[in-house]
Amino acid sequence: MTIQELVEGRIDFKGQKTADDIVRVVLITSTFLSFVIGFAFSSLMITMSTFVLCTVALSLVVLPPWPMFNRHPVTWLSESVQEQSQK
Repeated sequence: MTIQELVEGRIDFKGQKTADDIVRVVLITSTFLSFVIGFAFSSLMITMSTFVLCTVALSLVVLPPWPMFNRHPVTWLSESVQEQSQK
């Protein structure tokens, strides 16, 4: 993966849904987990630290345009094909 591909950040629509599903599940789970751990230790610092660590780990998983998020690239029609279909 080149630097240009990382900067462009191209992922397909199915990859966006996959990333959204991962974010949803991990944030809900990490919220519950950090609350339980913080409650067990009676520490708000531990609660927030656990949540921040989970959020940073999640960011490393979903923010870069990994190849698993671009398995179904969209092929766009050329202008000539679009013009012929409009006639």
